[in-house]
Amino acid sequence: MTGSILFIIIITILVVNFVKEELISFVNAKHFNDVVPKELADVYDEQEYKKSQSYKLTNYKFSSISGIFSFVITLLFFLLDGVAWVQHWAEQITQNLLLQTLVFFGIIGVVSSLIQIPFGYYHTFVIEEKFGFNKSSKKLFWIDKLKGLLMTTIVGGGMLLLITWLYYKTHTQFWWYAWLVFSVFTLFLTLFYSSLIVPLFNKQTPLEEGSLKDKLFAYATEQGFKLAHIFVIDGSKRSTKANAYFSGFGPKKRIVLYDTLINDLSEEEIVAVFAHEVGHYKKKHTLFNMFTSLLLTGFTLFILGLLLGNPLLADAFHVQQSNFHIGLLAFGILYSPISELTGVIMNVISRKFEYQADDFAKQTYGGRYLITSLKKLSKNSLSNLTPHSWNVFFHYSHPTLLQRILNLKNTSSS
Repeated sequence: MTGSILFIIIITILVVNFVKEELISFVNAKHFNDVVPKELADVYDEQEYKKSQSYKLTNYKFSSISGIFSFVITLLFFLLDGVAWVQHWAEQITQNLLLQTLVFFGIIGVVSSLIQIPFGYYHTFVIEEKFGFNKSSKKLFWIDKLKGLLMTTIVGGGMLLLITWLYYKTHTQFWWYAWLVFSVFTLFLTLFYSSLIVPLFNKQTPLEEGSLKDKLFAYATEQGFKLAHIFVIDGSKRSTKANAYFSGFGPKKRIVLYDTLINDLSEEEIVAVFAHEVGHYKKKHTLFNMFTSLLLTGFTLFILGLLLGNPLLADAFHVQQSNFHIGLLAFGILYSPISELTGVIMNVISRKFEYQADDFAKQTYGGRYLITSLKKLSKNSLSNLTPHSWNVFFHYSHPTLLQRILNLKNTSSS
């Protein structure tokens, strides 16, 4: 194989992936106006359904335009020797290989952010604003961007520097040491994400005393689920969309409820959502996902280690010598078909786990409140009730609303 053939393979992968995603989006959009199943007839009234249709169509058009623009820029970057140009600038700034990696990806990251920010701004303050979701101020938008940039620079840059150093120090053993670093980092984030990262962007306050807190702790105690804290996060300062999540393990477990969730759902419905999340823990889904993720990371790093240093990469991008960051950039594209396959497999498993968690909630608390909560959450986010099967297969980590409700009704005793 020559560098030219490798370059053609890289471009082909980019084109095929883009065409695939656009085709899935197009087919999915063709089903926006499908007849709503009778099981979901009470989710929207006529006016709300028209609003949801408009929201989906608006997002589809926006996503297509922004996706085409990003694809064209990416394609031009590679076709016009953008990699060699960025590498030249990185070499002009520093001859240190570790710092070259930071500069190389720093330049690409800054340019990419400058391209994406206008699209993000438009989506937030035009589309989300038009449909009543946006609660963020322009000041908060820019503060979030600044904080995100600082976190990427400090945490992402630090990790990249460490991984690059490991490569130049260990070479053939690189993947093993890098895997160890990523594993420790993943475990650290799992344990401390809510207590260290979330407070940088949102305020978390303990759930006030009252019947909701009593019901949540009573259910947790009944199921033998040790829960340290229940927090409320001020999600409403950015959006009206609701959410809830668990974080941590063992004594560090906590449930975080968005204030919008508390406003949108009844107490019984919130407990039902909580029961679903407890189901994931009881069924060991959280541990499975974490360990599977670590195994996939190890496999990915092993393949990366085999590719790094290959002189074909330098030839493909018209640079004088292959190095860590050139190899990492090429690997990100060459590995994407495998990543797509593993992603689909994990989505299939995830959808199975969601059914199991729903069943657990139904068996321990009853399916009725979980059904009504799912319908309310779908309604309040103007979600698509008739997604195409291709879109579900490739992109959905959860079953569709219809599939979940049919499962709950078929096995629900309350």
